[in-house]
Order: sequence, then C-alpha cells, then structure tokens
Amino acid sequence: MTVNPLQQLVARKPALADGAMGTMLHAAGIGIDACFDELNLTQPDLVGSIHRAYLHAGADIIETNSFAANRFKLNGHGLTDSVRGINRSAARIAREQREVVGKPALIAGAVGPTGVSVGPFGRESREKVREAFREQIGALYEAGVDLISIETMPSIGEATEAVKAAREVTDLPVIAMLTFAEDGRTIAGDSVRAAVDHLVELEVDVLGANCSVGPQRLLQVMEAFLDALAKDGITQSLSCLPNAGWPAHVADRLIYPSSAEYFAAFAHNAIQLGVQIVGGCCGTTPAHTEAMAAALASPNGDAVPVVRTHIVHDLSTVADEEMVGLLKEEGPDSFRSKLGREFVVAVEIDPPKGLSKEKAIAGAELLRQAGVDAINVADSPMARVRMSALTLCMLIHQDVGIETIVHFTTRDRSLMGIQSELLGAHAAGVRSVLALTGDPPTLGDYPGSTGVYDINSIGLIRLLRNMNDGVDNVGASIGDRANFLIGCAVDPTRTDLVLEAERLHEKIEAGAHFVMTQPIFDVEIWLRFLDQFGGDIPLPLLVGILPLQSTKHAEFLHNEVPGITLTDRARARMREAGAAGRKEGVAMAQELLQDLRPLAEGVYLMPSFGRYEVAAEVLEILEASAAS
Repeated sequence: MTVNPLQQLVARKPALADGAMGTMLHAAGIGIDACFDELNLTQPDLVGSIHRAYLHAGADIIETNSFAANRFKLNGHGLTDSVRGINRSAARIAREQREVVGKPALIAGAVGPTGVSVGPFGRESREKVREAFREQIGALYEAGVDLISIETMPSIGEATEAVKAAREVTDLPVIAMLTFAEDGRTIAGDSVRAAVDHLVELEVDVLGANCSVGPQRLLQVMEAFLDALAKDGITQSLSCLPNAGWPAHVADRLIYPSSAEYFAAFAHNAIQLGVQIVGGCCGTTPAHTEAMAAALASPNGDAVPVVRTHIVHDLSTVADEEMVGLLKEEGPDSFRSKLGREFVVAVEIDPPKGLSKEKAIAGAELLRQAGVDAINVADSPMARVRMSALTLCMLIHQDVGIETIVHFTTRDRSLMGIQSELLGAHAAGVRSVLALTGDPPTLGDYPGSTGVYDINSIGLIRLLRNMNDGVDNVGASIGDRANFLIGCAVDPTRTDLVLEAERLHEKIEAGAHFVMTQPIFDVEIWLRFLDQFGGDIPLPLLVGILPLQSTKHAEFLHNEVPGITLTDRARARMREAGAAGRKEGVAMAQELLQDLRPLAEGVYLMPSFGRYEVAAEVLEILEASAAS
C-alpha cells in the first residue's frame, strides 16, 4: 500500500504551510517584474535562504519556487525551453534546505495558473493547458517533491486540468486551492458549491483556498466549504492560506497590513473551525509563520504568542543572514555566561584508553561538586589512542550535566571530516571548542599513522567562525548559524616568542573568542610573553596550571613532553620536596594561581594521572580567598 505522507501529516496534527516566497524575494531586492522562478538557476542561494527561514519558523510544508514555472508564464520571459530545468532546480533547492535544516518537512511542488483563458471559450484549449501542467508537474515529480500544490486557481476549469495532469504523471498527494474574490466566488464566478462538486470527484487529498483576500474573508470561504461538504456527508481535508490583507504601494514596495499576531489568531480560529492545513500567501513572512506555529502549539489558543518580528526589509545583501534573523536563541550556560564576567575554572580530563567511561565520569562529577565551570576533554594528547574526545564530552553532558570544552585537532581528520564532526558536535550540544592543530602521530603509539592536517588551528578557527555565520568552508549554508564558542591556545614558554605572538594575533583575527595557555610555572613567563605580544590579550584568558606530582614527573614533562617547559626554580622546588612532591606541587599551583589571577579571567587546571582530586585541592585557595 502506497504511503501518503500528506495524509499522515494532517492525521497527526494541524499542519503549517510556509508563507510568500515572492514577498521575500521582492523584499530581497528582486524587482516585481522579474521572473522569480528563474532565480532557481541564477540565485539558488537566495531562494534557499528563504526556505531555511520558513523551516526555522516552524513550517511543516514548504513550497518550491515554481509558482509560475509553466511554459505559458515563462514564455513571457523568453524561457519556454527552461521549464524542466527551472522546476527541477526549484525542487532540488527545497530538498537541500530541508536536509540542511534537518526538519522532516514535506516539499510541495507549487503549481500556479497558466495565465491564459481556458477553453471552450478561452484562448487556449484544455489539451494545451493540461499538457503545460503535465510538463511542469512531471519535472517537479522527477526532482523529488513529496506532493503537488495546485494553487491560486482562478477557475474550476483550470484547476481541473491541473489536477488531471497531476494524476496522469504522478502518484503524489495533491492539494487543490482556488482563489476567491470578496463575493465568495472565484475570479471566473464559480461558487464554493460548484468547487466541491467538481474537485471532490477528482479525489484530491486536500481542497481549499489561498491568496484571495485576508484571513477574515477566507475563513468565511472555509465555512462555506464545510457547509457544502457536510450537506453531502463528505469528509475532506481543507487548507486555508490567505494573503496578509490588501497591499498598498509605498515607495515602490508592496506593504501588507496584517501582522504576525493577527495571523496567530487566524491560525487558531481556522483549526478550531476544522481546517487541517493553515499558512500564508502574499505578504506573509517567516514572522507570520512563526506566530502561527506558536498558536498551533498552544493547547487552548487563549493567548496570542509574543513573536520576534525583527524582519530585515532590505534583504539584497543579507541572504546568508537567514533574511529574518530567526536564529534559535540559546539559553546561557554557566561557562559561556560567566566567561569575561567572572573568574572561571576549567579542568582537563583525558579520555580513557579503553572502553570504560566510569573513571572519567566520576572525575567530572567530583569536579562539578568542587564548583568547576567546565570540563576540558583532550583529543588523544601525545597522539596516543584514546576514546573520542567528542564522545566523552557527550557522555559527560548526559551523565554529569556540566559544560565541556572539546579539544578539537586537525591532525586526524580531513576537511570534510572536520566539518561533519563539528556539525555533529553542535547537534549534540557540544558548543565550546578549543581549536588545535594536534601533536604529530610520530610522537604516539602508532608512528606509522599519518596526520591529515588539511588545515591548521588558525584554519579551524576560521571554519568555526564560518559555521557561526551559517556557512561551511566553501560558503554553502549549513541551515542556521552555529553557536560555537571558539577557543585558541598559546604557549608562552616557546623559544620563538615572536612567532608565537604573531600566531596568537592571527588566531584572534581569525575569530577566536577566548584564549587558553599551555602550563605556566612562573608569572614572569607570562609577563614576558605579554611584552612580546604588545599588551594585554583582548579576549578572556584562561591561564594553564599543571600541578606537579614529583621531581620525576617534573623532569619528564620538561624533557619529554612537547609544549611544556618548566622553569629552573620549579624543577628545583620539586627536587627539594622529595617524598612530599605532591603536596609541594599543590602549593606551587596555588601560589601561581594567586599570582596569575589578576592577569586572567580564569584558570585551566591540568591534573596528571587522572588525579582530579588534586585539582579540587588546588581550587581550595579560591574559596579561602573569598572567605577572607
């Protein structure tokens, strides 16, 4: 048995269709006399950005930009031979944006009137008109639409030819909508009673009205449909997509009066009346769609939702800004909201070398109870095989409920793989990323392994910034603006401080939001770097502190671990501590924390050997300082 996705949708809940593609294109600077359908070939990104805006606003059904893409209408623009290409592109763009946004919306192939009078008394024969519809609908069908939306039909006769054409070339669900004047009749003078008599016989899946006048008048048409159906004892799904009132010409623009809040009330009233699909036509925007979505989600509909109506009216230069700013507003989380405002604490956890997550999860819980703001999860440090850092971040989120900062290296991933994993990270709620190049594989357990390094840490920062702008590495939309908090690393202990300072400037310019240092063992080391950098870091700074465990530990770090350089004084103190090395290491870390605190916005602790209780012990100095 063939699955009918449209019937499944309306059986499950009231469905919300999108709004006016033409209105949004006009607002983007496209002239009213232009061929909007041709934009599928010439400006697909613009068309796609409008689809995304409606999907983000809550639409369950989006229509392809193909309303006038039949041979009669396209002939006026010299595009008669482009019917197939324009319609296929329209469907492809809509499908791609659905995939980008990741919402299970239905793609409706929009089929509008031919603009010619249909026989027996019209200029064109029914056969030619039906052939034009077959040509357009066939192209939309080939390109993968989920249903056919025959709309704004001025007469029952033309609507009938369109429905029959759809039945001849597809097995897709069909919506058939007529347009009605103020007197409740179609432009051709057909009554609602006649529409029901003719179109119900054609077994359309959904019958209704669109465009026409505003919500109030079109609801009266819906009442007439329901009365006619009730008299015949027929159950028929209905759709209602009105204009946003009568437009006015203002400074070469069409301005529609109906507000988003007004459409919210309309949507509620239409569903209460018995309409299964609501939406908007000319003059409606994603703000109207969002308002209707909120109204449909309200169980009682007794409150008009507050709608974000920050519509951008001049869209000619902001297609990549989603046109209407309908970006999901993320709530503040502890680390992000505190960063730069309070002194924050992050502690590093290395992923396990085996299959068990238990020790890492227990450590994260201990640190959460100690008041830590975020857990850093390293990405196979020293190029040694460990559990995926991203996976552990997700597990910590799930089991402990504390924010994480994933260390993300470009060492092991191609450019394509990097972007795929970042998309997954964002979807999983891992939004804070420390962008790193990564230790070379020759350092680790598998020296025969090869690094990828398609980009370095600076390139990764740029890529993350692009995602925050809503595009991938080549400028293709990812469906929305990401919300990554981008960290970068700096090593003030390097021999070549000139190069290190230059690279930090580049990282900041590339789009980093905060800076984390490699371990520092003397405040003078940091002050020396600041002199080379040219002043204070203009971003929130988390200084790295690594509590030492013993003199053997200190010598190993200094001599065998890249990126860690101890001062002679630190090494001497650990030698002198002897068996009390761990206690001395905590004392040194606490002293350093006190010295560096006036110069930083936070601390990044790196306890060795999985001894997370050592980090908690170091942090006791902060409590003691607060108490005094």
